[in-house]
Amino acid sequence: MSSVPRSTDQFPVRAFGGPTALFEYGGLRFVTDPTFDAPGDYAAPAAVLTKTSSATGSPADLGRVDVVLLSHDEHPDNLDHSGRALLADVPLTLTTPGGGERLAEHSGNKARGLADWESVELDLPDGGTITVTGVPAIHGPGHREDIEPICGEVVGFVLTGDGLPTVYVSGDNASLDAVESIAERFGPIDTAILFAGAPRFSALFDGKPIVLDSAQTAEAATILRARRVVPVHFEGWAHFTEGRDHLVAAFAAAGLSDRLQWA
Repeated sequence: MSSVPRSTDQFPVRAFGGPTALFEYGGLRFVTDPTFDAPGDYAAPAAVLTKTSSATGSPADLGRVDVVLLSHDEHPDNLDHSGRALLADVPLTLTTPGGGERLAEHSGNKARGLADWESVELDLPDGGTITVTGVPAIHGPGHREDIEPICGEVVGFVLTGDGLPTVYVSGDNASLDAVESIAERFGPIDTAILFAGAPRFSALFDGKPIVLDSAQTAEAATILRARRVVPVHFEGWAHFTEGRDHLVAAFAAAGLSDRLQWA
């Protein structure tokens, strides 16, 4: 056990729209699922996705990026053309095992896939290390073996380090059972960056959400004993069915309004 007390201090999170957020942790700068393409229609394996609004910044606004945390590479609302171009200039991308192979093979990017509970240590600029652990995520309602052939493989991330807050980035996860398993290992979570928005497609899974809806996002906050929840990926695409107002109402109903923070 470390003798260094853990800080629960919060840190700024900048959202760029969709799943893309920027934050600094331990002196390293992290970006989640980079997407900066213009509004329009984008083909995905199981559907055509329609982007309805532009990002609130450009890749140039990110500044230095040390690590990309990429929940999955197969859907254009999580990694688009501009996001792929960005990866070429980033020293490390952490993603799914399959995504790590695809990105390394086709782009030459320094990508590494993390299986569930697999960890990597990253050196910090001022000495010491932090640990990034891949954690379970299921991109749809039901069991992984039923979901992954349709929606693909997804990974979430937990960041830990001596004297640093514990951070969870959910990725496109619809499973509260997965959240339970993460809470058992890492809870309480100091900052949870939760993908939400209740995205649905009438032709998939009887129209059930393929990522957490607003009530489930609030429930996830309770399970994680999260001190702060920063929602992302709940607007900017036509397949989202619940937005900011739904999240505000759900967290109020759960008595968690003080935990909700907008990036």
